Amino acid sequence: MDVVDQWSGRHATALQSAMRATNEEFARRLGVAVRTVAAWHASPSTVPRREMQRALDTLHEQVTPAERHRFTVLLRPEASTQAQALRVAIAIVVRNGEVLLVCRRGDEPLSWGFPAGVVKPGGSSSAVAVQETLAETAVHCTVRQHLGTRIHPTTGVLASYEFCEYLAGELRNADPVENLDVAWVPIDSLTKFIPTERIYPPVLAALEALA
Repeated sequence: MDVVDQWSGRHATALQSAMRATNEEFARRLGVAVRTVAAWHASPSTVPRREMQRALDTLHEQVTPAERHRFTVLLRPEASTQAQALRVAIAIVVRNGEVLLVCRRGDEPLSWGFPAGVVKPGGSSSAVAVQETLAETAVHCTVRQHLGTRIHPTTGVLASYEFCEYLAGELRNADPVENLDVAWVPIDSLTKFIPTERIYPPVLAALEALA
């Protein structure tokens, strides 16, 4: 049997695909919230916590030989292009010279990014951006501009960037299972949290225009 030394979001979603399971079915098998599975799709580099590593080990041991074979095939480098079919909405939420960030759980170093969520087939990127921002941070926002779409250079997913304006809500970490922290960060300090090379250029340009 193949052994996974360390599970990541990519490994977990590959196991889900190998089992041909929906997000709901996979979450039920692992005993986690559906949002946890969706977050693995949105952030394939995320490293689940230790107890989740054990749960994934157990589920991997329980799958059929055919499912295990599919899992192995899906993890081959040439299969990574399959992730490009996944679409993710990323919310760039601004308020009075600040931008909203979330800190994902996982190994060090801390991984800061923008609120994000998976867009289901036929779904709206702008609607998901608003919904996920509220679900993760308790902040209400509205989309003002679509900044563009690209194949994310790290995760390989199709990422749609939505420029959003804060409307209401007291910031809090509304999803402590997935996030360590949430914060309003001064736009001119953004690159202290996310390296410049990781920021989509149209996003950087839109934020710099406000700084």
